[in-house]
Amino acid sequence: MSFRGFGRANASSGMGVADHSKNTFMELKQKKVHRYVIFKVDEKKREVVVEKTGGPAESYDDFAASLPENDCRYAVFDFDFVTSENCQKSKIFFIAWSPSTSRIRAKMLYATTKERFRRELDGVHYEIQATDPTEMDLEVIKDRAH
Repeated sequence: MSFRGFGRANASSGMGVADHSKNTFMELKQKKVHRYVIFKVDEKKREVVVEKTGGPAESYDDFAASLPENDCRYAVFDFDFVTSENCQKSKIFFIAWSPSTSRIRAKMLYATTKERFRRELDGVHYEIQATDPTEMDLEVIKDRAH
């Protein structure tokens, strides 16, 4: 059993945050290497790990299609847009995906780990809790960003 990250684990859930997860988020934030990052709780490792990344050319639809239909995930999405003053801007969204069809155990695990994990991601502008795709569709993202 790996005890990596055990000392910094959340007292209520016992989950740490993998260094790779923090580093991948920093690549999205600073280097724009990723359009999005999807994270999952790895119960065996007892930490939040990177499940998938999307390249800079990928769309919001690509991102949304990458989230599992029946399981929880955390995700960050780097949303680029142009303001009414014609300025190019970027906002980072943290999305806690917890579909109503996912197992109760998974919902509880993700709920108890969320705040600890979210604090590790310095630079997130907005947070969205979504239980179905309509709560995080592109129009919701656009409205929040402007």
